[in-house]
Amino acid sequence: MGDTAMTEDIALEAPVSGVFTPPSVNQTALLRGDSYTHYSLVPPSLLAPSQATPSTTTTTASTTDTPAPNAGTPCALGVDEAGRGPVLGPMVYGVFYLPLPLSDPLLRETHHFDDSKVLTPAVRSSLMEALCTPATDLYDSCGWAVSALSARDIGAGMLRPLGATYNLNAQAMDATVELIRGVYAQGVNVREIYVDTIGQPAVYQKKLERVFPTAKITVAKKADSLYPCVSAASVCAKVTRDAALETLWKARGKGVAEGGEGAEGDGAMGWGSGYPSDQRCSSWLKGNMHPVFGWGPECRFSWGTAKDLMEATKGGAVKVDWPVEDEGDSHLVTDFFVSKDQEKDADELGSWFGTPAGLEAF
Repeated sequence: MGDTAMTEDIALEAPVSGVFTPPSVNQTALLRGDSYTHYSLVPPSLLAPSQATPSTTTTTASTTDTPAPNAGTPCALGVDEAGRGPVLGPMVYGVFYLPLPLSDPLLRETHHFDDSKVLTPAVRSSLMEALCTPATDLYDSCGWAVSALSARDIGAGMLRPLGATYNLNAQAMDATVELIRGVYAQGVNVREIYVDTIGQPAVYQKKLERVFPTAKITVAKKADSLYPCVSAASVCAKVTRDAALETLWKARGKGVAEGGEGAEGDGAMGWGSGYPSDQRCSSWLKGNMHPVFGWGPECRFSWGTAKDLMEATKGGAVKVDWPVEDEGDSHLVTDFFVSKDQEKDADELGSWFGTPAGLEAF
């Protein structure tokens, strides 16, 4: 059963080419290996009359103050992620918000949103395109945002020295908080927040309640199939990740896979889903590892799969031995400018700037 379930999961997670590319795909940031955040335009109907309509933004900045309630339309907001487990590509967190009374009728009954993993790529793509197309009911009533945590930044955080490690759960929690704060900062009146859990739901919920005391917060397992706004958030995150992975593949992935094979003939990405258990992914990693630098910003170097390949006895990366610094042998800058025959008790500053001349010099 385990192998069958894993195969099905990989098939569902494997991106396909040619799907809708949402405005949340920042090609420049992706190719640089940078994390970034994108906020959609807030529908004017959700804002208080006195508020100006914010513009669509893509940024790495965030608001750190605890948000205050406002007079806009009361909204429900859902949070979910895509790409937590893969060794390739970003982990994308998505939020989706809309007026409280519309959640079930608009998302479930009209558009049939569900957990992104049970929707086909074509259905996910169609829903995201409708959400991004002016004059549709989704565009006019709903807003969304995503935070793409790059593979490079994920790995850098997890590989910090012992005691300073920034683990994946902490990164995910911070991304969630900053996204929600950003939605508040745009003037959206978020009254209810629904989150697909990381770890124990009760612990995660208490953390969010301390940050957002004015909202009713629900954290649950399988929230992406229980609450429509979380389902919609999962679609935003998944479509963004799939399109981001395709962007990375076109720019960096079309190398030589193990066995001399390149991209698959059907147009799919040759590295598959990006999951370590996906044979296409592991083959691509083995066939495209640089002996010194490993891979590009598409790879999470902190994942065991990448580390094992880099450290393999045969076919691994070139081992670099860094010289050990002798803490007892410290050097002053002036050591490089003082001649060996100069007296050791000489004035160091004088040796550097020159010794003031006295009257005897004249």
